[in-house]
Parts: sequence; structure tokens; C-alpha cells
Amino acid sequence: MTRVVAQGTFDLLHPGHVHYLEDAATHGDELHVIVARQTNVTHKPDPILCARQRRDMVDALGAVDEAHLGDSEDVFVPIERLDPDVIVLGFDQHHDEADIAGALADRGIDCRVERATSREPRYDGEVLSSGDIVDRILRRRTADGDGAATGERP
Repeated sequence: MTRVVAQGTFDLLHPGHVHYLEDAATHGDELHVIVARQTNVTHKPDPILCARQRRDMVDALGAVDEAHLGDSEDVFVPIERLDPDVIVLGFDQHHDEADIAGALADRGIDCRVERATSREPRYDGEVLSSGDIVDRILRRRTADGDGAATGERP
């Protein structure tokens, strides 16, 4: 059985997240997802939702066999525990495959590091970024109160 691990923040789930996890699931038989703790999210604004809620939302997706909270001190602890055959990074995640592979080797973890495919919007107005969702909410809330000024009603 091939165990796959995907990881991320997964704040404000959107179709891009679903695509990433469905793509990751095709790399093996069993998909485990590590949901980052807020203390490990240093490359972008803090998540809006708490880690447990983000984990619960990811765990509810059909492609996911089990979602786990990351370790607040060492991001490699759950990877050591899960002992994956493959780690699949999101197509736009900031991680460098070679750096991850080197860190895994240093810890004696033998697994491949792959990159998921990208996904383009399938229709006008489809949002594939948590940041873009937040921006849209802020624009609507600061417009005339009903979002009409932005023209972004579904």
C-alpha cells in the first residue's frame, strides 16, 4: 500500500484545495493530510480559522483518508509518524522539493517528493485562493454594504 502525505494551511477551503488533494490522492492508495498549526504559518498572514476547524473541514473531503494536525514545534514529527511513501506538495506551495528531500534524508525518512498539478478556474468568478476570497469579502464589506459596487455577486 502506498501512503501519500499532503500538507498545507487549508484556510477557507476552495476548489484549488480540493484539486490539490484529489491530485495528491492519485499518487497512492491512502491519503493523509497534515494541516499546519498557526505557529508554523510564517510565509503568509495567520489563518482565519483555527487549526481544528481547518482539519475537520479537510477530513470531510472524500479524497482524504485522514487529516492530522501538524506539530507546533517540528513540522517533520507527523511525517515521521506517518512514514509516507510520497509527499505531494501543492503546485504553488513555497516549499522547494530539493530542500524537503534533503531534510527527509537527514532524518532517515525514505520517500519521494512530488508536485501536484495546477488548476485553472473553470468559470468566471471561480476563486482558487484563500487570499482572493478574503480580498473579495473585504471589498464587499467596504463597498456600499451590499457588494453591488464590485459586481461580484454569484
